[in-house]
Amino acid sequence: MAILPIDSGRYGTKEMMNIFSEQMKVNYQLEIEGMAAISQSEIGIIPKTAGNIIFKAATSGKITVKRIKELEAKSDHDTAALVESLSEKCAKDTRPWIHYGLTSNDLVDTSNSMQMRDALQIIEPKVAKLASLLAKRAIKHGKIPAVGRTHGQHASIISFGLKFANWAAEMAKHVERIEEIKKRVLICKTLGVVGTGSLMGAKSLEVQKRVAKRLNLFSIDVATQIIPRERYAEYVFELALIGATLEKIAVEIRNLQRTEIGEVAEQFKKGQMGSSAVPVKRNPIKSERVSSLSKILRSQIGITFENIPLWHERDLSNSANERFVLPTASILADEMLETMIKIISNLIVNERKIIENLYITKGQIFAEFVLEALIKKGVPRFVAYRDVQRVAFEAQDKGIQFSDAVKNDKVFSSKLTEKEIDSIFSPEKHLGASPQIISNVNSLVQKTVKKFI
Repeated sequence: MAILPIDSGRYGTKEMMNIFSEQMKVNYQLEIEGMAAISQSEIGIIPKTAGNIIFKAATSGKITVKRIKELEAKSDHDTAALVESLSEKCAKDTRPWIHYGLTSNDLVDTSNSMQMRDALQIIEPKVAKLASLLAKRAIKHGKIPAVGRTHGQHASIISFGLKFANWAAEMAKHVERIEEIKKRVLICKTLGVVGTGSLMGAKSLEVQKRVAKRLNLFSIDVATQIIPRERYAEYVFELALIGATLEKIAVEIRNLQRTEIGEVAEQFKKGQMGSSAVPVKRNPIKSERVSSLSKILRSQIGITFENIPLWHERDLSNSANERFVLPTASILADEMLETMIKIISNLIVNERKIIENLYITKGQIFAEFVLEALIKKGVPRFVAYRDVQRVAFEAQDKGIQFSDAVKNDKVFSSKLTEKEIDSIFSPEKHLGASPQIISNVNSLVQKTVKKFI
């Protein structure tokens, strides 16, 4: 019976869910057992025949979660049950060498790393894809002048494409961040009970090095019984940081889809219902989903930080919650990326409404440029500022065009010709360095994501 939405399949892609399935977790841990046995046999720690037999049994696909649970019901220890189930598939004289020199958390922690490894192989290309989609949108909408808002108020003119360029650049940075954290979070540890490699002695480091290479992981430099939990905190933090960027995009889309603004809209499919009561509503439900899931994703950070300080060489106060945190963070980050890719791919941009919104304030959005014109005529900045403010507020109170108010005020007419004033009120002239910024961002994105696209 499904209890959580993740369990029911409401959220989470099949490929990501598979990584965190019970059987896949078992398969990862068996693979570690097999790789450890082969590596130990290569350097003479255990017999070569034993190593080969253990490896074949561990990777046979014949050891099931069902059998492990049957054994765990007696031992009350999941790793012991896994080792016992592996023993059942090996010859009697081979069994003493199974799990030799290892401890439970060599399997648990290294399999966690394998899960994170495979999760990032799904997540990173999607981050790159989204960065590329956003960069294309930035170029497409780069020449459209739009309202730039600060504090929720009209501030000045922005290239509409610059919104997408900002998001594209940050998603490209997330690709860089993922690449950087791999060497710190995708860690292999096979050093036994308290991190000394006690039973394998000096050869334990060579075993770990070989296992790590075979698993496409990085060998830990030093550990207790467990991999330091700073590594998990960094992994979850990066996923939550990606989630926060996705929510930033989602919040802007939600705001721009407001009835009063109407500059963008999520795709509304034929037959889709926006409201059970109001037939005309088209709600930004996908963006709202991203915002909602981001809150859960961020909440996982605190748990991972709480897990960093443990007793001595380890305790179990981290163990139970990590069974929730690592899958939850990975599955939700992937779900949010999938959702945002769909949103951006099908986003409707209403250019007519974007231009209309520029003139809602009857030209007051050009105040910055009127101020600039006076300053260039030699008027001190704060004198000019007060005059622009005075005329703008008066025009607002009277409901007249700001350009007309400027032309009819002696302070301005004595400094600026009518032609100069008209020139100020042309939005296309005020995109500043936006074209170059967008071009630079596009180059950055293409360089960063080229191996994924």
